[in-house]
Amino acid sequence: MRFMIIVKATEDSEAGKMPSTELLTAMGKFNEELVSAGVLLAGEGVHPSSKGARIRYEGTKRTVIDGPFAETKELIAGFWLLQVKSKEEAIEWMKRCPNPFDTPSEIEIRQVFEMEDFGEAATPELVAQEEALRARL
Repeated sequence: MRFMIIVKATEDSEAGKMPSTELLTAMGKFNEELVSAGVLLAGEGVHPSSKGARIRYEGTKRTVIDGPFAETKELIAGFWLLQVKSKEEAIEWMKRCPNPFDTPSEIEIRQVFEMEDFGEAATPELVAQEEALRARL
């Protein structure tokens, strides 16, 4: 099972405040543990929403909305993508994670869809297409 671990933004992260050397060191150690255990697929921090954009879809219409975005608690400051056996394992890993910020913060754990989760809508052709695309990554 794959899980996306979403680091929720804070006022400091949205203001562009960078982490301390101590926090970067602790995160590096934690990431090394994830890699050594063979569960880390990806992980990155992202710039504040002021440097981003959103695209709103309404039928065939596309509207680009430049950041920053208002609801800090709904924004993302970073992520990990883990391959683990269960949600409980993902939770146990993330309980070991250093606090991503110097202030109270939250992470969110969400399971990533696999093709089999789509049931009959995932035709053999669509499954083959997905497998071919993943092989090219």
